[in-house]
Amino acid sequence: MKKSALDLERIPRELKARPQWVVWRIENRDGKPTKVPYTPATPGRKAKADDPGTWGTFEKAQGVAQTDGFSGVGYEFSFYDPFCGVDLDKCRNPDTGEIESWAKDIIRQLNSYTEISPSGRGVHVLVKGKLPPGGPRRKGQVEMYDFGRYFTMTGLHLEGTPTSIEDRQTELTALHNAIFRQERKEPPKDSGPSPSIDLADSELLDRAHGAANGEKFGKLWRGDWSEYRSQSEADLALCSMLAFWTGADPARIDRLFRQSGLHRKDKWDRPTAGSTYGAKTIEKVLSKTKEFYTPGKRSAEPYPSRSQGKGRKKQAPITTGFNLTDLGNAQRLVARHGQDLRYCYP
Repeated sequence: MKKSALDLERIPRELKARPQWVVWRIENRDGKPTKVPYTPATPGRKAKADDPGTWGTFEKAQGVAQTDGFSGVGYEFSFYDPFCGVDLDKCRNPDTGEIESWAKDIIRQLNSYTEISPSGRGVHVLVKGKLPPGGPRRKGQVEMYDFGRYFTMTGLHLEGTPTSIEDRQTELTALHNAIFRQERKEPPKDSGPSPSIDLADSELLDRAHGAANGEKFGKLWRGDWSEYRSQSEADLALCSMLAFWTGADPARIDRLFRQSGLHRKDKWDRPTAGSTYGAKTIEKVLSKTKEFYTPGKRSAEPYPSRSQGKGRKKQAPITTGFNLTDLGNAQRLVARHGQDLRYCYP
């Protein structure tokens, strides 16, 4: 696609306002042409989907994209924005503009900002909404991403669709379920997306402290990082555990981590390349998290049964380091007697 064909000014303003832009160009990888993203501030450096430090502002990306060697700009989806992109590939005739019926149905269903892809053979639909954590993202000619990928952007708005990015969580979830329902019927054993974790923070923390790795969690929660090479490494470890227990909910991970002994406000909120240290830490963890806690799922039961406990070396209970609060007292109880506690239905 020629640069003159782009119409970047028509890209929605709320998207251009976020510092999540890259530039891209076509390169051959294993004999296949590939759109490779680069850092706007350092055009010779490749951009990474999990590193906000390699992204930049729209203005910077737009300026760099106009130089020789680059084909256009792209937007990196992140856990910390509300957007999701739906890519409908090879559904449009670039000569006539005719779109295949299956793609038209999806465009009508989502009814949000839609633009033509750089090749002219596909379209991108952008909505506000999030995909099920851990679920499939690609099938046939349809791809959906809300983090860990970027979309090339052209500004070539598809006539008849909204010029703004609309909130379409219900429609997005329905579309994902319809397209990927076969893959989701029999998820891999002990893995896959978690349902919404409808537990209070205090109860979730109780279960984490009482789990098989509860001692390790407890040390990190209290701020003890003596088993790690650095506190930053410990931050990653605690966030990884919180990702499991919260169903990969970035806002809840952030909220809980701020209550832990590892939290350093100046460090956690420190601006880092258009983001913060805390946001980058959580984003890095979530890009690698594949398993999540499922309430009621036997394989994920955090408290070992009495039969499971037989033959195990008994660990000394940890009863120090907890706050003198209701939550702290609950944590102390779980640390000492967690293996014997059971929930009794009324």
